[in-house]
Amino acid sequence: MAFLSTAEACDTNVALLSSCDLRVLQPIFQIYGQRRAFCGPIATVKVFEDNVLVRELLETRGEGRVLVIDGGSSTRCALLGGNLGQLAQNNGWTGIVVNGCIRDVDEINSCDIGVRALASHPQKSNKKGNGEKHVPIHIAGTLIRDGEWLYADSDGILISKTELSI
Repeated sequence: MAFLSTAEACDTNVALLSSCDLRVLQPIFQIYGQRRAFCGPIATVKVFEDNVLVRELLETRGEGRVLVIDGGSSTRCALLGGNLGQLAQNNGWTGIVVNGCIRDVDEINSCDIGVRALASHPQKSNKKGNGEKHVPIHIAGTLIRDGEWLYADSDGILISKTELSI
């Protein structure tokens, strides 16, 4: 998949920005993983301090998708660690955005995926299986729907209703 610069996408898609068909996430995420830039269709999951559904999704074939996790902005535990980062890479996920924390930063940084998260935290999450998959979520000032497209690079993260032309 060819790469699209987020700055260039904003410059060339002013009408989509005005109509909110293209949205920019607030700049609150740290950059992790080997892929500094990534894009793909979105799969969503909404959880709170529980990563069972995150694992369930990452165990499926990613097929170039990006998992966007609404962790409720919790900074009390990690929703993603090195094992799940490796699982995502092995199953063909291109990236993961976590509205929450990760752990095992060195392991995640060795994975060939892109990861964005609020911060790192050494404590693991609960394992109760609470949450919802493939639902609309609201993170970083933006409503995100399953099936929309995410574009991320060092400048930021964009959400588009449809795949952008490159």
